[in-house]
Amino acid sequence: MTVTLTLPSPAKLNLFLHINGRRDDGYHELQTLFQFLDYGDELSFTLRDDDQLALEPSLPGVPDEDNLIIRAARLLAAHSDKAVPGVTIAINKRLPMGGGLGGGSSNAATVLLALNHLWQLDLEIDTLASLGLQLGADVPVFVRGTAAWAEGVGEILTPAMPPEDWFVVLKPSCDINTAKIFSQEGLTRDTPRIKIAPAFEGDASRYRNDCEDVVCRLYPEVRKSLDWLSQFGPARLTGTGACIFGRFPTESAARIIWESKPSGIKGFVAKGVNHSPLHKKLTELK
Repeated sequence: MTVTLTLPSPAKLNLFLHINGRRDDGYHELQTLFQFLDYGDELSFTLRDDDQLALEPSLPGVPDEDNLIIRAARLLAAHSDKAVPGVTIAINKRLPMGGGLGGGSSNAATVLLALNHLWQLDLEIDTLASLGLQLGADVPVFVRGTAAWAEGVGEILTPAMPPEDWFVVLKPSCDINTAKIFSQEGLTRDTPRIKIAPAFEGDASRYRNDCEDVVCRLYPEVRKSLDWLSQFGPARLTGTGACIFGRFPTESAARIIWESKPSGIKGFVAKGVNHSPLHKKLTELK
C-alpha cells in the first residue's frame, strides 16, 4: 500500500530585525521576533520501494542536490541508525523564493518532521532542531513550531506570543541576495540590544528592520511598495526582503487594502499565528 503524507510548510515574518554586531566568523548577531503565517507551501511525501530520495518537481534554477528539501532528507537519513526507505517529495510552491518569508527553511523543517514521523525515528524536537541548524539559522524555529524571540545568529529561541493580527504581504518584482545585503558597508550593525518584551507594546519606534534602508536603496521596487503600504499604517521589510508587510486588526481590513494594491504587485493576505500549522497537522496524526 502506498503511504503518502501531505503537510503544510508555513511562511514566517520577522516582525522586527535588529543587528547588534558582526562576529569574527563574519556572521551577524541579531535580535528578531518570528511569527508564522497561516499561508505557505505544501509538501507531499510518498514512501518508495527503493532507497532513492526524489523531488517533484525540481525548482527552476536550483539543482536537487542543493535544494534544502533533499539536503534535509539526506541529513536525517544519515543520522538514522537504521535503514530507511526512499521517498518522493512533491512540492506545491506558493511562497516566492528570495522573499524573506523563510520558504526554504520551512521546507527543510517540514521534511525533518515529516520523515521523522514516516520513518518512525522518534527523534526529539531538540535533536531535529540541532540537525536543522546545520541547514540554516532559520530552520530551528520552524522545527520547534512556536513563535519566538530569537538572538545569536537567529538560533537562540525563546517562545513568544505576539498578537495574532492579519497581514497584507507584498512581493515586489525583484530578487534579493541576502549575502549582498549583509556585506553592505552602510548596513546598521550597532543597534543596542533590548530585553525580551511583548512585541509592539509601548514605543513602537524601538522596533524596526535594520536591513530596510540598505534594501530600499539598492532595490527601488521595494521602496515603492513600502511607501504605498505605509499609507495605511506601519509597514516593514521581513528578513532581508524582498517581501514587505503591513499589519491589520481584522481580515476584512486587510482585504480592503489588498484589493486596492497597485497592479503588477504580487502577494497575499494571511493571519499571523503563534503555533505552526505544520505542528497542528502533525498533532492530528497522533
